[in-house]
Amino acid sequence: MNIYVMIVEVALLVSASAVCSGLNIAVMSLDVSDLRRKAKLGNRQAKRVLPLRQRTHLTLASILLTNVAAISATSLVLNQRLDGWIAGLTSTLLIVILGEVMPQALFLKNPLAWSSFFAPFLKVMVIATYVISWPLMLLLDKLFPRQRAKLQSRHELGLLITEHLTDESSELDEDEVEIMRGALSLSEKRVRDIMTDIRHTYWLPLDTLLDDAKIDEIKAQGFSRIPIFNQALTKCYGVLLMKDLVDIDFDDHTYRLDDMTLYPAQLVGSMTALDTMFRKFISAGTHLIPVEKDDRIIGIATIEDLLEEIVGHEIEDETDRQRRN
Repeated sequence: MNIYVMIVEVALLVSASAVCSGLNIAVMSLDVSDLRRKAKLGNRQAKRVLPLRQRTHLTLASILLTNVAAISATSLVLNQRLDGWIAGLTSTLLIVILGEVMPQALFLKNPLAWSSFFAPFLKVMVIATYVISWPLMLLLDKLFPRQRAKLQSRHELGLLITEHLTDESSELDEDEVEIMRGALSLSEKRVRDIMTDIRHTYWLPLDTLLDDAKIDEIKAQGFSRIPIFNQALTKCYGVLLMKDLVDIDFDDHTYRLDDMTLYPAQLVGSMTALDTMFRKFISAGTHLIPVEKDDRIIGIATIEDLLEEIVGHEIEDETDRQRRN
């Protein structure tokens, strides 16, 4: 009868040690910032584990105290029933294999789920060892202050997002990944990288006469907005919108370009970062911004150019296809 009692006692003690060992590796492997984000998103497991993980040293001390107590009790129980060296060998094998290696390997498979499942048991351990674990926590907090959470760099975020392409369980599709990667790289690119060079830009001087032939020429270009510059390309008078010309009769009348409504355009430097360009487009209230370098206009950038850089694909409309054909 005594042998069965010993087996039950040892099984319970080794199981307790296994849970403590698994919780030690599982709880401490969880990142507090990640748990906080998941808790804000409504993850119940994260909400249950977060308070325990935030009190790192209290939780750690409670787990280790309980684990050491279970290991010591296991050795005492075996020593009462078995010879010294047999008890020592048996205790070592049981604790190392069943109480350390296997539970740690198991709990690391899904640390959040295991930590959440045993959270009530962990709270009991904290209460049971509070008299000792609380002073230990105070000492550890003083010796090893909590470090601020480290944010991922832009390149690290890019790698994290790229991993979603190879993981079938990801909620992100390929287009979403490309858009996020493109957005992350905006601050590293400059407007000169996406602008249309002035040599390939259709623009008009302010003294242009708008007659029937000129309107046909403008229509053939297929642009909705025409920038107006001086001949020296040092000044932008504004942007002409094609929609403003729809109701004007150019068959029997000729107009000067400066008679038309021109919308102001804010120039930007060629080294302006692309993330700054978003704010420029918003503040300027326009879809086209001239680009200058050394006080001379060298090209134009449009909101379409910026969107193409983000999505990683060229956005073509009907006139683009027609010009290409």
